[in-house]
Parts: sequence; C-alpha cells; structure tokens
Amino acid sequence: MTPDFSASDPAGAKSTILVVDDVPENIEVLGELLQPAYRVRAAQSGVRALQVARTHPIPDLILLDVMMPGMDGYAVFAALRDDPLTRDIPVIFVTALDGLQEEEKGLELGAVDYISKPLRPTIVQARVRIQLELKRARDRLRDQNHFLESEIARRMGENLLVQEVSIRALARLAEIRDPETGNHLRRTQAYVSVLAKRLALNPRYAERLDHRTIELIAKSAPLHDIGKVGIPDHILLKPGKLTPEEWAIMQTHARLGSEAIEHAEKDAERPVPFLAFAKEIARHHHEWWDGSGYPDGLSNEAIPLSARLMALADVFDALISKRVYKAPITQDGARDMICAARGTHFDPDVVDAFVAEFPRFAEIASRYVDEAAE
Repeated sequence: MTPDFSASDPAGAKSTILVVDDVPENIEVLGELLQPAYRVRAAQSGVRALQVARTHPIPDLILLDVMMPGMDGYAVFAALRDDPLTRDIPVIFVTALDGLQEEEKGLELGAVDYISKPLRPTIVQARVRIQLELKRARDRLRDQNHFLESEIARRMGENLLVQEVSIRALARLAEIRDPETGNHLRRTQAYVSVLAKRLALNPRYAERLDHRTIELIAKSAPLHDIGKVGIPDHILLKPGKLTPEEWAIMQTHARLGSEAIEHAEKDAERPVPFLAFAKEIARHHHEWWDGSGYPDGLSNEAIPLSARLMALADVFDALISKRVYKAPITQDGARDMICAARGTHFDPDVVDAFVAEFPRFAEIASRYVDEAAE
C-alpha cells in the first residue's frame, strides 16, 4: 500500500508530491516536512515509484532517491522520461552522494534540482516550492498556448471560409455575364486539382507541387476569367464569330483579370498566397506551349505551371460545353483534340497527366452537369 500523508483537501488545490526512497524513515521525515502544505505520496522502490507516478493524482513533483537497491534513481528517471504520461513531471534527486560530479550527472540527465542528504528542512521546502511554482507557470503557459492554437485554428477556418465565399462571389461576377457557363467554375477547379495531383507524381514536379501548393492553385482557379467582367456584352455574348477588332478586345480579359488581382494584392495588409497563383492563372491561361498564345506570347517553361494546368482544364470544359458560339462535342472527341495539341497548345507533361486521369475528368463532368444540359 502506498502511504499518503495528505490532509483532507476537498477543493483539490494542493499539489501532489511523490517521495521515492527505500528507507521508510526518510519517507517519514519528508512526509512530515511537506505534508502540511502538499499532498504527499510515497514509494519504497523504483518499480513501485513508476506505478504510483502513473496513477491519479499524477504527481506534480517527484523527490527521487538515487541510491536504491534493484532499480536505482537514475534508472527510474530514465523510465519516467520514456513514458508520455510521466515524462513532463519535474524530478528532484535526493541523495547521500555528496559530490559535484553526481550533481552534474543528475542535472545533465534532466533533473530540475539536486538535494544532498542530510536534509535541511528550509532548503527542501524552498526548492520544492520553487519547482512547483515553475511547474504551475509552465502549465499555465501550455494551457494558454493550447487555447491560442485552437483560437488561431478557429479564426483561420473562418478566414478561409470568407476567402472561399469571396472567391466564388468574384468569379461568379464573370459567369453571371454568360449564363451558359453554368458549373464551369466547379468543373475547372476540380480538373486543375486532379491534374496537379497527377503531375506531382512525376519526380520533376514533386517539389513544386506539394500539398499546400496544389491547394492554393485549386483555390485560385475559379478566378481565371474574372477579367471578363470588363468585356462588353455585345462581344462576350456574341453568337457568331468575332471580328479581329472584337477578338482583340476579348483577349484583354486576361490582362484585366491579372491587373484586378494585382490591385487586390497591393490592398491586402499582408501577403495572400493564393492571389499570386490567381494572378498567374488569370493572365497566362491562354498562353500556348509553342508561344502562339496571348497576352504575352510566352512559351514552354516560361508559362507558369499553374496557368498550364488551367489552360488544359479550361479548354476541355469549353469543348464539352454548349456556348453561344458553338455546340458541345463528346468527351472522347475533346480528349482527342487535346492530345493532338500536345506540344503545340499544351504542355506535353500536362497532356500526359490528363490522359492518365481522363476517367476522373469524365466523372467530374458528369457530377457537375450544367442545368441546361440535364
């Protein structure tokens, strides 16, 4: 049975101290010395000490004798540190070994203090009080950190939700102008995510397309056509072929979109990572791999990877969807057209990822069917 020297403590406010010593008289002395202020538990062996340390109430502090038969204090300390339940309990070594080397060894192992026998009551009480005050301070700091972490996580979740809603609202401004685009935003966002995850399996892209980057690219994808807000209706909704002058105006939506996002970046109080990708995608998703696209005539690797992903996703969805200027084609037909443009319109690696994930594209297209097509 483990001795318990505590007085009644219905409020549970007293700290619990575990005294470990193989000599009952030493336990009695420490118990009487500490008991008026603390709940004192005791163990007369290393094995028993480990058992008591794991039972409620978990000790707030352990006074551990070094010289014990069988399992000495150093072995007990090592076992306490190996157990997640007891590793953070502060330990004071109490021993008759009187020497600087022994004290240094105990402190190097991780003990918070070292008391030599014979015990001096005022020294023991002072050091115990100091270590318990330090532990309470650490516990308060830990609890505050946990609260702050949970509060930060909660607020970040709220901010992310606000961002998502804002992105959708902004992107819808462009789509509202063209009611035939339907679920285009949902589909292209999903396509981009699928392409990025497949491309990340390629060792050449693994470092550039980590999980966080893929999330940011997919998050920014719905803003790819935000610049269409600035295109006149008679051009945006024209059912026939655009004149060269009209086509030149239509092409400006890439620049308009990237400039609008750039202004949003400048207005932000701190960097917003997804806006950097949104700006890339808005400006460059109409660039061609061979350099014949717009607005800047970029080619090959000079085209941002995020825009290369969006380019294929956007074209695939446009091909299989009804527009004022064209009828939809089949998914297989769209796949064949994209494969034929491998190395001219599209990045060859992105096309290869698309072919590998074509069943996923078909599933996404079926899941987010436009209302008019149902």
